[in-house]
Amino acid sequence: MNRTLRNLLALVLAGAATSALADITVGVTLSTTGPAASLGIPEKNTVALLPTNIAGQKVNYVVLDDATDPTAASKNARKLVTEDKVDVIIGSSTTPTSTAVLEVAAETKTPQIALAPFAPAADKAAWVFQMPQDFGIMAGAIVDNMVANHVKTVGFIGYTDGYGELWLKVMNGITAAKGIKMVATERYNRTDTSVTGQILKIMSANPDAVLVVGSGTPAVLPQATLVERGYKGHIYQTHGVANKDFLRVGGKDVEGAVLPVGPILVAEQLPDSNASKKVALNYIKLYEAKYGADSRNSFGAHAWDAGLLLQHAIPVALKKAKPGTPEFRAALREAMENVKEMPADHGVFSFSPTNHKGLDGRAVVMVRVEKGAWKVLK
Repeated sequence: MNRTLRNLLALVLAGAATSALADITVGVTLSTTGPAASLGIPEKNTVALLPTNIAGQKVNYVVLDDATDPTAASKNARKLVTEDKVDVIIGSSTTPTSTAVLEVAAETKTPQIALAPFAPAADKAAWVFQMPQDFGIMAGAIVDNMVANHVKTVGFIGYTDGYGELWLKVMNGITAAKGIKMVATERYNRTDTSVTGQILKIMSANPDAVLVVGSGTPAVLPQATLVERGYKGHIYQTHGVANKDFLRVGGKDVEGAVLPVGPILVAEQLPDSNASKKVALNYIKLYEAKYGADSRNSFGAHAWDAGLLLQHAIPVALKKAKPGTPEFRAALREAMENVKEMPADHGVFSFSPTNHKGLDGRAVVMVRVEKGAWKVLK
């Protein structure tokens, strides 16, 4: 090969390397199988709708399934960072799997956008941004509704994992402050097929209301058992059940359940002045055009909000560093920390170096299950 050809080949290879470096790689780990599949599948569906070009840079998405298993989520995160060289990780779908991902994200200084609420350790919190509403915001809305309905005593049945633990901790604090007594506390696993024993213990305490803390279809079981056993008090669920599968599987057993949701789920019922309505309707149009009428999903919308956050932050980070480098990951984190008043499906996000949860009271709408649909409470 003569010198001219060698030089030409070197230029071509250098150009290819530069082009590859310019790509932004987003790692995604979701629970598309396992107990949380009804959360992870719409999230995966939404990732397919996210832009593949932001600020003139190609964006690649590497999507993995963690099967609702924290160990698998940790392995996925490790692979995404070490093999795929991702600039940011989106995921996971549940509190335990998101917590597992953060261990890797914080260690490798890779920004994480979590699609489940959780309470990160203080020394790791700097690397994770949370899309779902914080427990305190949602629990506060539930307790306010209890007070309005003259609830004085409440029973609790929730997951044995971090999701249940955090909800119980927050509820204990808020109910005590509002003069509501927690008279029964029971737990169950996501894979349990019976909670009769737990429900009988709760009913023996005769609470005015029961809060079921679960997510997706596994949250049907406690409410169905309450109905089967003739419980006549108020039944509350958390925003973890805000999808059609919960309504489909629960049927008549979940009628009357009251819960807090994000604006996306009831966008058409909101006033035009609501900051999320226009954004939410746009997402609904895109999602339902691809996946069918009335297929919108609160969990998929968390993934869409993650995409909106990246669309705000990436152009800023690109001014400071190139993708594929530690400098770019740091710049991306800093850019996300400076996003202010960003309208999204679930509310309006404003982050800061000390606030990576971002949402306020505008992220909550109280609804009741009526005739197999979500109805905004007036």
